[in-house]
Amino acid sequence: MRVIFVCYPRCGTCQKAKRFLDERNVSYEERLIHVENPTKEELRAWVQASGKPLKKFFNTSGGNYKELQLSKRLPEMSEEEQLDLLASDGMLVKRPILLTGEQVLVGFREEEYQALF
Repeated sequence: MRVIFVCYPRCGTCQKAKRFLDERNVSYEERLIHVENPTKEELRAWVQASGKPLKKFFNTSGGNYKELQLSKRLPEMSEEEQLDLLASDGMLVKRPILLTGEQVLVGFREEEYQALF
């Protein structure tokens, strides 16, 4: 199974998830979200595969999210506008994102990772 770990190295949650994977010797390809921002098409596919609403893909605790006052603006935005916004700035995207052939996990919940590995 090919595993892609989309993360930001200075993110504490990403560090916990990475430690979880490393301790279990899970082989993965690391993709730095601030270097290689997800495309609109990738985000659309990930949202669909995750089964989660698009709003779960926003990093609501990030500075950019707060600076842009997205908590007020998102409800008025179309899905296309939200995808465009996420694709424009990787720091707006919730992380880590774990991609396998079948599943997309957003954020780090140890129980979800344990069920997968």
